[in-house]
Amino acid sequence: MKRIVLLAVIASAVTGTLVAAQLYRWVDEKGNVEYRDTPPPKDAKKVEERRITGNTIETSTMSYSAQQAVKNFPVTLWAYDCGDPCTHARALLARRGVPYTEKDPKADLKAFEKLTGSNGVPVLYVGTTRLTGFLESEWDNALDAAGYPKTAAAVGGKPPASKPAAQKPAAPEEGPATAPQPQPAAKAGERDSKY
Repeated sequence: MKRIVLLAVIASAVTGTLVAAQLYRWVDEKGNVEYRDTPPPKDAKKVEERRITGNTIETSTMSYSAQQAVKNFPVTLWAYDCGDPCTHARALLARRGVPYTEKDPKADLKAFEKLTGSNGVPVLYVGTTRLTGFLESEWDNALDAAGYPKTAAAVGGKPPASKPAAQKPAAPEEGPATAPQPQPAAKAGERDSKY
């Protein structure tokens, strides 16, 4: 009988009928363990009070493929208020729901020039792939190749927010997770774009 009561309580909790129920556990005078939703008698021993709530599992708003893209090909946008090119660059990343780090090259222009080979903005790094200037088709191709979604995730109602701009560009020796590495000359089929 006790097992049936216990199973009924567990089944109710699992199905969500007991959204926030109180459960009591105690040992009676004969040494039997009791589980009830009513308070125990005064002579009960080892009384425990437990609260049963709904069971939810937190999930990410990003798909697995998008999570892998973020992990393997982090996106860094080097930009400031440069007008339409920078505005369109930010809009593209927001429309696609791409989480990115935005850095201001004005914080250390010499380090930025050394890292990118120029002083023009916007510059986008997708992993170690560098795109200079804004050309939507090339940026879309690089993001597609990295596995980023074509549109922002509908879960949560808005695209992921970008990380705040860093005050100073990170040194190249820190690796692609914190700062993109400069690329050698473009390989066949790859090129930097200018706006």
